[in-house]
Amino acid sequence: MFSGSIPALVTPFAQGRFDEEAFAAFVEWQILSGSSALVPCGTTGEAPTLPVDEHHAIIRRCVEVANGRVPVIAGCGSNDTATALDHLRRAADSGADAALVVTPYYNRPSQDGLIRHYEMLADASVLPIVLYIVPGRTGVSLAVDTVARLARHQRIVGIKDATGDLGRVSATRIACGEGFVQLSGNDDTALGFAAMGGEGCISVTANVAPDLCAALQAAALAGDLPTARALQHRLYPLHSALFADNSPAPAKYALSRLGRMRDEVRPPLGDCSPAARAAIDAALAHAGLLERPA
Repeated sequence: MFSGSIPALVTPFAQGRFDEEAFAAFVEWQILSGSSALVPCGTTGEAPTLPVDEHHAIIRRCVEVANGRVPVIAGCGSNDTATALDHLRRAADSGADAALVVTPYYNRPSQDGLIRHYEMLADASVLPIVLYIVPGRTGVSLAVDTVARLARHQRIVGIKDATGDLGRVSATRIACGEGFVQLSGNDDTALGFAAMGGEGCISVTANVAPDLCAALQAAALAGDLPTARALQHRLYPLHSALFADNSPAPAKYALSRLGRMRDEVRPPLGDCSPAARAAIDAALAHAGLLERPA
């Protein structure tokens, strides 16, 4: 259902407000550069800082610009099941093609609680649901057996796995079968994830280098390891530099260097440190995206 390079879109701001013009141009650039789907209002989109109406205005604008050319997988997660249900309803009304639903954070439910949460969402949703595990941010994960149980539901179609545990790809494939979509949530190990049987990556780096990330995923899925490895080596410093400070501040700084949007994040996030900016400049140069560092 979903494969290839899928950017977890940043949300551009201008003086604290959603910059709709920059966002529309950014989405268009992503599509023309080969991104195979789009994820608005996820972690990289600063979803925790978006009021509900703004959250869904961003999703609507993404759907409008995409205009059916690529799927839109709307960020719909919450640590409150009722709020997640509302996100799912609004995303469907906005024309999204699917929903990315992160595990509830902070309240750290048990595996039984997670099953109940996701089954309630899937029972009520008209959208296909992609599970999302990122325990470094949420403090909770989904056991492979839990994923297998949830995968039985017809509307739970895949998972974004940001655990960094490549062995889970094989374990999940055995438990869930070939039809269950597995997407990497980590750019630095996305090539290994594909080699283990994954279908693509929901990516931070694709915000900055969409054509290179799309080419890497296409080569990996085609079994062209030499090309994929060369692209990985070209992109690896950027994968690292984009987490040299609080994400997505580094991605926005990189995009400002490329002239795509302002270098602006919302509190409580802060601007990139000088050291992070230097690392990003060097990584952009290494990838061939800038002639020289600033």
